[in-house]
Amino acid sequence: MTRIRKASTREARQRLLGRNVSIAYNDPVKIVRGEMQYLYDDDGRRYLDAYNNVAHVGHCHPKVVGAGQQQMAVLNSNTRYLSDLIIRYAERLTATLPASLRVCFFVNSGSEANELAIRLARAHTKAREMIVLDHAYHGNTTTLIDLSPYKHDGPGGDGPPSWVHKVPLPDLYRGPYRAADPHAAEKYAQHVADSCRERLCGFIAESLPSVAGQIVLPDGYLEKVYNAVRTAGGVCIADEVQTGYGRLGTHFWGFEKYGVVPDIVVLGKPIGNGHPIGAVITSSEIAESFDNGMEFFSTFGGNNVSCAIGLKVLEVVQEEKLQSHALQVGEHLLEGLRGLKEKHEIIGDVRGSGLFVGAELVRNRDTLEPAGLEADRIVNRMREEGVLLGTDGPFHNVIKIRPPMPFSEADADLLLATLGRILSTDYAD
Repeated sequence: MTRIRKASTREARQRLLGRNVSIAYNDPVKIVRGEMQYLYDDDGRRYLDAYNNVAHVGHCHPKVVGAGQQQMAVLNSNTRYLSDLIIRYAERLTATLPASLRVCFFVNSGSEANELAIRLARAHTKAREMIVLDHAYHGNTTTLIDLSPYKHDGPGGDGPPSWVHKVPLPDLYRGPYRAADPHAAEKYAQHVADSCRERLCGFIAESLPSVAGQIVLPDGYLEKVYNAVRTAGGVCIADEVQTGYGRLGTHFWGFEKYGVVPDIVVLGKPIGNGHPIGAVITSSEIAESFDNGMEFFSTFGGNNVSCAIGLKVLEVVQEEKLQSHALQVGEHLLEGLRGLKEKHEIIGDVRGSGLFVGAELVRNRDTLEPAGLEADRIVNRMREEGVLLGTDGPFHNVIKIRPPMPFSEADADLLLATLGRILSTDYAD
């Protein structure tokens, strides 16, 4: 088989795909193979993947691959037919959640799941008004672009529609109320309370806002917000696409970190380890409201192969104790990043939990001038050194570290040593 060179692949991509389909790095990587926390390019070079949380239990995990292959050889159909497999998956999945969340809807992606969550909320409340966090991103459908300030307030966006009400991101580092303010959580929550309309549909937020910069919410914030939203008749939607399945180390689900129980939970890419699957889990009351005579059907949602893969991913997370692994490795990584922060003024803040970590870069620690260009250069330099990272945040100045869960302490040490070397060489204080 004739080898196609990277330059030819890139030219064909520019010709055949939409120009605004995003691609990573100034010198893109042509990946041809993956194995656990590593990716390999067309020259056989191995990269440490500290970026792709989609492959939650590791790229091409053999047990997940095997489950998909085995089921594909037997049957792949849809939810119009009875299947014990989807029941077993739903039972195992809901067993990880609070008792009030027991009704599942399976779909194909996090975007489709968030879209369905909004439909559920509207059916239950008979209302439309939604409250969202500034800089949030919830998916790529028309409704979700409307609900995502990260998109509709950015290049090419038209701003929010009248039914979307944006509140400040509760960012204790650079937000209007910061870590030194003992009432910060209350003040941020008050913005939500003030935005509650007479006929409120609900509030949607990632449990730890990811695209907004790997933000850890202030203690007590989400409890106050949920109380205000429910008092106004709305429902609370937890977008767990990025934070679920033990990634935080301390808890299996992000919302558990704050001691709250949402009305609707949205799951996406990591639950399929790269296979396209999503889910919405809610209460029986909300599910009954949605059962209003209009049939719900997703051709590929809940198909046999997806359920076999999803069930195996969940089993691997639990059997391989990846949650406790994430906690141990994450603490080691955070400690190392804090050490780099002490040596390098460009690192303004280090935050996160488990294997959900961000390092915010600034040009001045007093003014918090964002170092977006520097963050981009560092990520590209790390890619040259064989470590894959990305950037997030409103100013694209937060280096995000969200690797596959098998990421080890040795991998963290390699990442830290490489980053430290680049900072010392290119950004010496």
